[in-house]
Amino acid sequence: MQLYNKLSKEELMKEMEAEDFARKTISFYRYVNFENPKAYRDELFKKWFLLNCRGRIYIAKEGINAQMSVPEHNLDAFFTDMNSRTELADMPIKWAVEDDGKSFYKLTIKVRPKIVADGLDDNTFDTTNVGTHLSPVEFHEELSNPDNIIIDMRNHYESEVGHFENAICPDVDTFREEIDLVVRDYAKNKDKKFLLYCTGGVRCEKASAYLKHHGFEDVNQLHGGIIAYAQEIKQLGLESKFRGKNFVFDERLGESINNEVIAKCHQCGKPCDTHTNCANDDCHLLFIQCDECREHYNGCCTDECKEIIELPEEERIKLRSKFHDKYSKSQIYRQRIRPKLSQLRINKNKFKSSKS
Repeated sequence: MQLYNKLSKEELMKEMEAEDFARKTISFYRYVNFENPKAYRDELFKKWFLLNCRGRIYIAKEGINAQMSVPEHNLDAFFTDMNSRTELADMPIKWAVEDDGKSFYKLTIKVRPKIVADGLDDNTFDTTNVGTHLSPVEFHEELSNPDNIIIDMRNHYESEVGHFENAICPDVDTFREEIDLVVRDYAKNKDKKFLLYCTGGVRCEKASAYLKHHGFEDVNQLHGGIIAYAQEIKQLGLESKFRGKNFVFDERLGESINNEVIAKCHQCGKPCDTHTNCANDDCHLLFIQCDECREHYNGCCTDECKEIIELPEEERIKLRSKFHDKYSKSQIYRQRIRPKLSQLRINKNKFKSSKS
């Protein structure tokens, strides 16, 4: 049996659009020891492919991290399979807040060194000595205490479209940048109560352990992340203290929590929280773009990229070939992507200033 996808993205997208049944988007993670991640990966692919599951799953010796789309009529079989496996039994499942079933178009299961690319050396601190897990209601109540320090442990493009009230949202591109920034900038506040949160909770596991290793005394984390918080607060009829949209790493790119738009288009400053990837295949920069700018720039982040995608395909192929022959991936990032990110930050700060 095949152990990978053989169809093109276009073919898979057509299959997804033609489906006449409902799907449910779920996510889960667990730190658990896998002796042979590769063999486990192949076993899961065989079973979950037959159940018509889609999604992005990372497996490492340290555990599993998954975001998936499962056909409604196969949910029972899927959970039966999970519970039959010691490592996955009784797994806490997080259900998507807004779900049209179009979150993933293929099944991808990859073996990675870690289930989250955190950039940390796990041998330098006790990764099991994590912070106190707060239920969504407990976290909700703690948010009202002005003495608590609330830290968004996600990247800037995630927190820009949605975050908790009074949260500190570092303007960083990577988890490693953020955790080092928190340790450095809040070293004098180690006796304070820290409230950490992220999308589903997995990043906070390492973050809380790292902070405790560096002497932070009272570290707490939102169990189940923003996804669990949104579900439980809604069920209890409480007013959400999360404003805006929760960024998600699938085709949806976000799900609204309280129907509030707190971000702005990076190109014109109009209220907008819709992320898009630049239509230029040699860029694919992730940025916020309103409908008007999408039409004006043809889905691109700059006039330069717009000009490139409007060239005949043969010329685009030649340009791409020359550029990739001349520069390495790191050079491409430094020379093309990083300047664009800097300009987006300038635009973002300009629009914030104009609002105030």
